[in-house]
Amino acid sequence: MKQRHWPLYGLRIRTPRLELRLPDLELLDELASVAADGVHAPDTMPFTVPWTDGSPADSGRAVFQHVLATVANWSPEKWALSLAVLHEGRVVGRQDVMAKDFAVTGEVSTGSWLGLRYQGRGIGTEMRAAALHLAFAGLGARTAVSSAMTDNPRSLGVSRRLGYLPDGLEAAALRGAPVTLQRLRLERARWEEHRTVDVTLEGLDACRAEFGG
Repeated sequence: MKQRHWPLYGLRIRTPRLELRLPDLELLDELASVAADGVHAPDTMPFTVPWTDGSPADSGRAVFQHVLATVANWSPEKWALSLAVLHEGRVVGRQDVMAKDFAVTGEVSTGSWLGLRYQGRGIGTEMRAAALHLAFAGLGARTAVSSAMTDNPRSLGVSRRLGYLPDGLEAAALRGAPVTLQRLRLERARWEEHRTVDVTLEGLDACRAEFGG
């Protein structure tokens, strides 16, 4: 279906195993169900915004509303592309790419989560690689940044494999208590050196102006 008024729905990012795209309402409902089924162990909290603290239904609703809000609040000066990640035709998680004043800074940030049942298969690394390809190869980004709690070895391991370097520590508040985040930074040259995943882009030209690059 041709998207005249919101061409971002036509954007596709593909890797050997995955497809990433902005979810329509049907896919968004599937994505919310994945969140409701759980994205981390009950005794951990990998997010500085504890959106999974409620019931499974609350978590699913939070995801559904969040993704719709990213579309409603989009502007070329400040945007958040919240992509459903599909593996073998099934939604398995979400990969976000975000930027503020991208035309000036050339910098994006990323965030993601993966359903518990799909973890431990290398999907997290592959979907972040897809996001970085969109940023660097597709949009001409100069840097990508991310962060993870210092006690989140899986997320830190993904960043390390993709070439990110430590960029200092940051204090944050979680449920009224302090936590420490490891900031991470990936320059374009290091991204090129650490590329190992084949990625293709489809539909970017039709929505390139939306990114403000």
